[in-house]
Amino acid sequence: MSEQRELIVDTAQRLFGDLVDKAMLDSAERGDWQQGLHASLVENGFHELGGADTGTGADELFAFLEVAGEHAAPLPLADTLIANAWLGTLEGASGIGEVDGGVVRDVPWGRAVRRVVGVTPGSREVVVITAPEVVRQSANMAGEPRDDVALPADAERVQVPVDPQRWLALSRVALMAGGLRSALAQAIRYATEREQFGRPISKFQAIQHTLAVMAAEVAAAGRAADAAVSAVGSAREEVELAAAKSRCGEAVAVVAEAAHQVHGAIGFTHEHRLHHTTRRLWAWRDEFGNEVAWQRKLGAVVVAQGADGVWDFVTSGR
Repeated sequence: MSEQRELIVDTAQRLFGDLVDKAMLDSAERGDWQQGLHASLVENGFHELGGADTGTGADELFAFLEVAGEHAAPLPLADTLIANAWLGTLEGASGIGEVDGGVVRDVPWGRAVRRVVGVTPGSREVVVITAPEVVRQSANMAGEPRDDVALPADAERVQVPVDPQRWLALSRVALMAGGLRSALAQAIRYATEREQFGRPISKFQAIQHTLAVMAAEVAAAGRAADAAVSAVGSAREEVELAAAKSRCGEAVAVVAEAAHQVHGAIGFTHEHRLHHTTRRLWAWRDEFGNEVAWQRKLGAVVVAQGADGVWDFVTSGR
């Protein structure tokens, strides 16, 4: 890890650790915009990560999003940072959704953001809406707002330098990687604190086995996420992204379930914090292509190598 990335990650860990608590997550789930958290991020310059003139790039941007995912930060940070990197920095937040006729669908916090960006699969042209008009309010399973926004006929159209769908999918990979670490940490903490029959449940072999499986899944997902970020801009960008989105999605299926099992289902209760993490993981898993969709892309690439080329493709990194 570079010194600059390490500084960003450490600072983000302290900021989110100090500000994002259960009360804030509950408030956000009621639809309250967390202006104090957003202002703190702007004050510390995090909204500029990945910008052309900041000396930071994809590595720092996605590393920050991993930390945001670890803390379940209740803001559209992925959309804001990506929109700022594409279009120039705003101090206000941005939301990104898919264009569907005359609307942009499922915009994170569409009711509160200053800028909405609409993407179309297969195109690098995006539409930019600077005065969003929400036509339908909704939410994902984590309670995070996902709103439909009207698409004006005269909306600005801009060509962005990267594949929008890939960056958006990669942002969810980063968020999942962080969220998976959090779910594991919460399970370990609970297992060491909760006593049954006079000893911590972490002493029971079945719990140890479950935690070991979780740790393996988290490690594999984190490594796949790192590989996908490292491949940004290279010939293997889509392949590594497909592997990472698939691997993280599979890990979510195992880790979220196991975390709740370790907690004895108490994590589903409103009073506990675990569900804020796991419900976000389930939501991020499906956004911008679930593991099945990305496995099909990866499978098509592997099949195209032919029987004699598969091993070299897998091992060479080319």
